[in-house]
Formats: sequence, C-alpha cells, structure tokens
Amino acid sequence: MKKREIQLSRMWKYFVDATAEIIEQEGVENVTIRKVADKAGYNSATIYNYFSEISHLIFFASMRFMKSYTDEVALYIQKGKDPIEKYLLAWECFCNYSFKQPQIFHAVFIMDLGDHPEKLLKHYYQIYPNDLINIPEDLKLILFERNMSKRGRSLLEVALKEGYIKEENIDSINELTILIWEGIFTNILNNRKSYEFQEATKIVMNYISEIVMNANIFNFQKWDYTKSQSSIS
Repeated sequence: MKKREIQLSRMWKYFVDATAEIIEQEGVENVTIRKVADKAGYNSATIYNYFSEISHLIFFASMRFMKSYTDEVALYIQKGKDPIEKYLLAWECFCNYSFKQPQIFHAVFIMDLGDHPEKLLKHYYQIYPNDLINIPEDLKLILFERNMSKRGRSLLEVALKEGYIKEENIDSINELTILIWEGIFTNILNNRKSYEFQEATKIVMNYISEIVMNANIFNFQKWDYTKSQSSIS
C-alpha cells in the first residue's frame, strides 16, 4: 500500500472508530458530525473529505459491531444437514443478532445510503480484512451483499440446485420471509413492541418454518425451533 493510501486509511479509521465509540456509549441516534469530529480531534469539515454524508459514517461504524454475527452465522450454517436447514439456521442467527442490536442492523441493512451501497460494504472489508478471517469463501459472497433479498435468494438457489424446492417458489419464500422479519424488526426498532430477542426470534422462525413447509419442500422434516440447540444464550 502506498504512503498516501496508508494515510487515507489511517484518517478514515480515526473517524470510524470515533463514531463506533459514540454508538457504543450513546447509541446510533446520537451520532453527529460535530461529536465525531470532537472525539477524533479534527474539525467537522475534515470529515467530509473522507465521507460524503453522515449515513456512510454510521454505516461503517455499525459494521464494527457485526463481527460477532458474521463469525457466528458461519458456525450456524455448518450445523445444517441440508440446504433448507442451512437456510433456516442462517435466518435464526440473523434474527437473534438483529433483534438484540436493532439500531446496528438498521444502519447496516436498511438505512438509506444512496447509490451503490455494496461498494461501501466492499470498501469496509478492504479496510478491515481481519473481519473475514475464518469465514468460508461461499459465505463471503453473501456477506458482501447488503441487499436482503439477494442474500436470502443465494441460499435458496442452493436448495433449488439440490432439488429441495421448486424454482417457482423461490421468490415467494424469499419475499415472505423478509417481510415477516421486517414487520417484527420495525416494531422493535420503533418501540412498538417490547419483545426479548429470544421471543422475537421464535415468532419469526415459526412463521418462516410454515412458509417453507407450505412451498412444496421435498425430503425435509419440519423445522422445530423449540428443539434447536443453536440459539444464542
């Protein structure tokens, strides 16, 4: 890496780490350009030399809290005996973490980041490559995808290739599962429901199980969430 690139990367990290510290201490909703500048020891104008808008800064800082999820989801998926079980386990892990950290997951997956948010995700992993250590190559392709629909479809296409689902059912399974999660997630994010994360995960996983089972699944035993041994304590 050239000297200029090293300097840019160092400055970039100063602001991201300062933002992450504010998020940890005060919450995402209390992040401001002035607070980040003060904590990093620079003026507010300097930040805009590295980030075009505050949503990008919040996104990158929120990604600093995602490593425990990305490490865990790889372990979850490995426990699945077939593509459908892997799909359900991936959703279970996602639900557990997103319902525990709704502000973080909103910033990463839902918040408006303008054009080409995948480029921001790719840039983050270029700056913090250690976040991808021990992540299987096939899972990295999914983690580089911010779009929820594309992430879910990637796993379902594996199930299609192995004959577990019909092609005409992929879109309905994918869209319905995302809508179920978004509904519960939005209620939690907006303080309309006060579910514990385990309860919220159970509700969503029960619905997702029914969606999958009603979509002409072949050679698959019904997912029993209550017997799952992979839930996070």
